[in-house]
Amino acid sequence: MLLRLIMSDIYGNSMTVTEANQNFSSAEKLAALNGSVVLVKRNRPKYLLIDLDRNPQIEMSDDEKIDFVARRILAEHRYAFEVLAR
Repeated sequence: MLLRLIMSDIYGNSMTVTEANQNFSSAEKLAALNGSVVLVKRNRPKYLLIDLDRNPQIEMSDDEKIDFVARRILAEHRYAFEVLAR
């Protein structure tokens, strides 16, 4: 617990890779709340989990952005698209 508090001070929003592996939903919720989570392995930052909707840190071309949004819309409204396709 103390190590986690120290890591939180150093790395901001963080959790160990083991914690994220055992309970990914908590890592996802933390990323959704704060925009990103640093996953720490052997007391060193190893991975960065980011919420692309809130914090688009990855540079994408216009085509990639369109593809990303299109996939999200399709996933959200899949049933409606299936009904319309009949």
